[in-house]
Amino acid sequence: MFVHYLAGALLDALAAPTPLPTPPPGLDVAGDLFIGWMKWILIVAGVGGLLVCGIMMAVGRRNRSSFAADGAAGIPWVLAGLTCGAVAAVVVGAVLPS
Repeated sequence: MFVHYLAGALLDALAAPTPLPTPPPGLDVAGDLFIGWMKWILIVAGVGGLLVCGIMMAVGRRNRSSFAADGAAGIPWVLAGLTCGAVAAVVVGAVLPS
């Protein structure tokens, strides 16, 4: 009998509409500013990382093949970091209820 009531309460809780998250009063501008700065830092770091990888590959071309290989191995990591930053909003939007 207890399981029946517990299952009913669970179904009622799942069926109830969940409110959308709202920022605390006064923090919406600060939150947008913080996220904007983080996106800007990500883009600058990504461009810098790709430039460093390219420089390592160019310098390591002559008699420093391991240096060039390290530069080439860094490219997927930089692209993976940029991809994570690019899809962050999509992932959060998919997880939060709408």
